[in-house]
Amino acid sequence: MNTSGHVYLVDDDESMRTSLSRMLRELGYNVHDFASAKAFIEHSVPIAPAVILLDMQMPDMTGLDLQEELVRMGRKTPIIFVSGQSHPQQIVKSLKKGALDFLFKPFNLEDLLHSVADAIAFDARQLKRVSKDVEVKRYFSTLTPREKEVCHLLVQGLLNKDIAVQLGTTDATIKVHKARVMEKMRAESLQGLVKSYLEASLDQSLPAQ
Repeated sequence: MNTSGHVYLVDDDESMRTSLSRMLRELGYNVHDFASAKAFIEHSVPIAPAVILLDMQMPDMTGLDLQEELVRMGRKTPIIFVSGQSHPQQIVKSLKKGALDFLFKPFNLEDLLHSVADAIAFDARQLKRVSKDVEVKRYFSTLTPREKEVCHLLVQGLLNKDIAVQLGTTDATIKVHKARVMEKMRAESLQGLVKSYLEASLDQSLPAQ
């Protein structure tokens, strides 16, 4: 059976882990279950695309504590909270920190499966976006210092003649630099260059004024 994605199940209720793990595996998910938040931190290996099904109320370390720890670690696997009872402020705080959903036990299985599928699709898009950004940054690193300057100015909307004035060169020279920028950045249009540039946060590499 093809794997539909990875599910990390973190819940201190053994019967819940057993039944959910069995069901999710039958549906094609690769399931890793943990009896505590600490066990998840110590033994889980980051895999994508994935989702964390996380119980809120657990001894020693709550689901909210684990969520905050994962934020500190820079781990961005989407989280769905599953809880028997939670205070409203816990729900609000978890969603503000990026949880994708919050389901109460006993939950409707269709609701759970829909949330799991959405979360894994979200993580797949997130992974694709990160991979694309890394690729664009690699392209940008192949530009010469002058080509990087031209790239920055093109993205700001300047015309060739304006860039030439700002950089103290000729319009013809800028046309050559622009062509090389477009080629090296794999951009088919100026709009495509701007989109890739902004999504990869290349504006943070602007030279200091």
